[in-house]
Amino acid sequence: MAPKIFLTGATGYIGGDALYVLVQAHPNYDITCLVRSSDRGAQVASHYSNVKLVYGDLDNANLLEQEAQKADIVVHCANSTLHEDAAKALVRGIAARSQDQPGYLIHTSGTGILTFADVKRQTFGEASAKVYDDWEGVGEVTSLPDYAFNRKVDQVILAAGTENESRVKTAIVCPPTIYGQGRGPGNQRSKQLPELSRHTLERKKGIQIEGGRGYWAHIHVYDLSRFYLALVEAAVDHGGKATWGKEGYYFTENGEHIWGETGKIIASAAKDQGFLASDEVITMSSDEANQQFGAYASVMWGTNSRCKAIRARKLLGWSPKERSMNEEIADTVNVEAKRLGLVQGHAAQVAG
Repeated sequence: MAPKIFLTGATGYIGGDALYVLVQAHPNYDITCLVRSSDRGAQVASHYSNVKLVYGDLDNANLLEQEAQKADIVVHCANSTLHEDAAKALVRGIAARSQDQPGYLIHTSGTGILTFADVKRQTFGEASAKVYDDWEGVGEVTSLPDYAFNRKVDQVILAAGTENESRVKTAIVCPPTIYGQGRGPGNQRSKQLPELSRHTLERKKGIQIEGGRGYWAHIHVYDLSRFYLALVEAAVDHGGKATWGKEGYYFTENGEHIWGETGKIIASAAKDQGFLASDEVITMSSDEANQQFGAYASVMWGTNSRCKAIRARKLLGWSPKERSMNEEIADTVNVEAKRLGLVQGHAAQVAG
């Protein structure tokens, strides 16, 4: 009998690409997706005729609980770091299953959780030597301060995986900066790299925040989706070789970057493509960046979020295969230039 999967975030960047990989690898899986509207449902249905749809959002606790109880595996990607009540509803649904048929919950967090020290000190653009890992250091990662980003929802998942471990098998996937164009039916655009590229094109200057020395890890969206697939396949195999529960916490990364250097590479790529007169990089204060680019600009491009993905490699043989973030930058700049109308698309070129 085909495993039943309930997935949230099917029209989002992470969830959409994960859905693509799951359907490609296992077209026989019985997949149900949560969508907010008929328009979103049509996006999914047009790509995946065999995927079932339920309509609602993360505020529909009863619906989430019902679908989670029916599913063998829940893959939670929709606004998953912010909506505590939705996480609790999914946990309640899985916990209602019998002990001889436990359910699996694969929850999406993010390494913004590792920026807590910089945010508390309000230090931006400065390098930190601290690197977290999910193997020997997993206990430290699962007991970060309560005020860290994403921590409240992480706590819900971690508690469920320990207090109800016979019924609820949990794993937290914690990606860093994600890059690359997605393959899902909805949003195919990430946040940090595309937005920094867009601001660079709009200001006609490269950008760095304060000293520009903050480090973040990164991962291509295709490699991230391969890890979701590996976890789902482990769950189908009654847990497989994966760790679940208390130590079921997984970073995903393929190296790291320094934001100031990334700003220079973006500016250079934009200059090479004729969008900037020079590859000059300007320095902005954290307050200035937040005022001009949004409240979390200093966190996105000025903090440190350093990690090593050891658990996925050791247990599941996961290995990133896609090109590096630096190799992706020129294409990202071009895509953002098209979005801003700086480059004509093929249809416009043909029309003259």
